[in-house]
This record gives sequence, structure tokens and C-alpha cells, in this order.
Amino acid sequence: MSDEPHPGPGLAGDPGFLRLVVESHRAVVGVPLVPAPPDAAWLYARAPFALLAHDGGADPRFIYANRTAQACFEYDWDAIVGLPSRLSAEAPERAARQRLLDAVARDGFATGYRGVRIARSGRRFWIEDGVVWQLRRPDGSVAGQAAVFAAWRDA
Repeated sequence: MSDEPHPGPGLAGDPGFLRLVVESHRAVVGVPLVPAPPDAAWLYARAPFALLAHDGGADPRFIYANRTAQACFEYDWDAIVGLPSRLSAEAPERAARQRLLDAVARDGFATGYRGVRIARSGRRFWIEDGVVWQLRRPDGSVAGQAAVFAAWRDA
């Protein structure tokens, strides 16, 4: 993988999407995600934390995963975008994951999240101290949810 943003269609380098992620985090969580002004290329290719987002569908699908998240989950951009986000957790872990997402939908965000996830190869890993928040557009409507975590380890 190169250090450049994904060249194809999608949200990897979309400044409008980046603004939605960063401004939603600041508004909903109450602290900045990254120092201003955010840089889409840095966030995608070089950020030292995993950042993912899924849409607001009934069976949410990933719409964004930076390179750190791609490495954790062992998917490239083309394989992770469009993947149902529930598949990031094994079946026994999905109920806990859904409770977290329901709490985020109700409360706007959750911090300190810890849970087991599964990579494409079947490798299980712990997410430590994650933050999950609602992606809120300026009009207040919800575009989905995003998650960020800077610590993980094999389970």
C-alpha cells in the first residue's frame, strides 16, 4: 500500500466527508478528533489511529476505513467499503456490539469502548479505549456512525 489516498471513487479523500467526521466528533463528543485544519491524506494514510465509519442503513455497511483500520482488519479499501459492519465482530460478539451501537444512537456517543473484533484472516483482536459517535450533518440528521481507536492487541 502506498501513502497516498485511495485513487478511486469513495470517501478516502473527500473533504466534505472529512468535515462531517471531524465536525461531528467535535460537536457530539465535545473534543477535537484532530488538530485543525484536518488533512484528508494524513487522516487516511498516516494517522496513528484506526478510523472507520458505516452508513445508517438497517444493516450498516462500512463507508470509510483509513489505512490503520484496514491493517487491523486485514482488508484493503475495495474489500472493506460496502462490507456489512456487523462482520467486523464474530457472531458471539455481535450482541455486545449491537448494544454499543444502540447506546450511541440513543446517547450520541460512547467512550472507553473495549471489545473483540475479527480480521479477514480470522485473527481476533481487542479494541481498547475506542470512541464511537453519530455522524451528524449540519441539519442534525444522522449519516451513520464512526469509530476511532488507537490501541489494539491480539486476543
